[in-house]
Amino acid sequence: MTNLSGFSYFRTMQEDFLHYIWKHKMFSTSSLKTTKGERVAIRKLGQHNHNSGPDFFNAQIDINNQLWAGNVEIHIKSSDWYLHNHETDSAYDNVILHVVWEHDAEIFRKDNSKIPTLELQQYIDLHLLDNYRELIQSRHWINCEKDFQEVDDFLLNNWLERLFIERLERKSDDISKLLKLSYNDWEAVLFKMLLKNFGLKVNGEAFLSLANSVDYSVVRKLQHSVLDMEALLFGQAGFLDGDIQETYHLKLKQHYQYLNQKFRLNNQGVLQIQFFRLRPPNFPTVRLSQFANLYSNEHQLFSKLMACESKEAFYTLFSKGVSDFWMTHYTFTSTSNTSKKMLTKSFIDLLIINTIVPLKFSYAKSQGKHIEESLLKLIREINLESNSIVKKFLELKSIEKNAFTSQALLQLKQHYCDKNKCLQCAIGNSLIVKN
Repeated sequence: MTNLSGFSYFRTMQEDFLHYIWKHKMFSTSSLKTTKGERVAIRKLGQHNHNSGPDFFNAQIDINNQLWAGNVEIHIKSSDWYLHNHETDSAYDNVILHVVWEHDAEIFRKDNSKIPTLELQQYIDLHLLDNYRELIQSRHWINCEKDFQEVDDFLLNNWLERLFIERLERKSDDISKLLKLSYNDWEAVLFKMLLKNFGLKVNGEAFLSLANSVDYSVVRKLQHSVLDMEALLFGQAGFLDGDIQETYHLKLKQHYQYLNQKFRLNNQGVLQIQFFRLRPPNFPTVRLSQFANLYSNEHQLFSKLMACESKEAFYTLFSKGVSDFWMTHYTFTSTSNTSKKMLTKSFIDLLIINTIVPLKFSYAKSQGKHIEESLLKLIREINLESNSIVKKFLELKSIEKNAFTSQALLQLKQHYCDKNKCLQCAIGNSLIVKN
């Protein structure tokens, strides 16, 4: 084959590509030889190591009919061994084969014994290199943008399912952290996650800081009363500060002062809540009243949510509006036409996607159960999320339109495309190996 030592890709990606080539044995193995002409036969490629130390552990390599068991290290150039100071690191004493793109120096262990070197460039098909270079050097919205339309539907659907579960696993890790901080109280975790997602994108973090400012034991004691819950939430949010001569505001303020003294409340860590660029139905005042009504009407909410299986069951459970004052107001000083201001199905869909499904997955996992199929069925019942990322993907290819797809595509864009992880992506892999 042609010598391709001028193969000039970004260095880190090039080494990642060599790892990929070795891991998937995407090179000719029939006549491998070391740089000294020794015959090489690969019995086991080894286990890919993503941490410090040699790149592949527990490989088995036959060199000139002698079987060696140990580790494999991969570099762009042989001299990188010294550049990375491996000659002084005992973690590399058990390297049995040095796999490189270009051999430019002899390599020795700490005891001065020579390490056999395999120069890989002469054994790799040119089309793999060309495909990889074309993909990774793309300057499109995503690297595979011009080829995305042609991606096999079966491959894409399987990959999207894996991405969706991967996204749930990532969210499950976040839930585990919340659970630890809440002393394994699932109701407390639900309270924090649900309140955060009632704030949507604009006020999500502020609402989470509000949830974190109140011990859930206080919520348990107050949730039987809408007045108690609204006084707690509006007071902690800072909405009861100031001199507003409105009867309901004064009532809440007086009630909050009582609760503040009784439970020694502190709201100094609560972030400022925004109204800017929000439509009145999404005002935080309206959302907090809806949230207070939900919690005052649905006790043991976590158990009820875990028992729901269909979106219709969730719509029924979340069919809550606001208290009397908020039926005619958007803020404490601005009025509205009389309306119960019920939670809409589209809003409940977002709660199912961002709160309920991750919690169901995490809870089942903690119980040693597997409910992926029921979660996939549920998420496919939910309408497609509307955002710029999902819209762009749908412009590239016709894909099933539901929340399963949108969640998987978000995972794909944010954790693969944006990070140039084409080598870890099923779509990228299929494009690299195409003829």
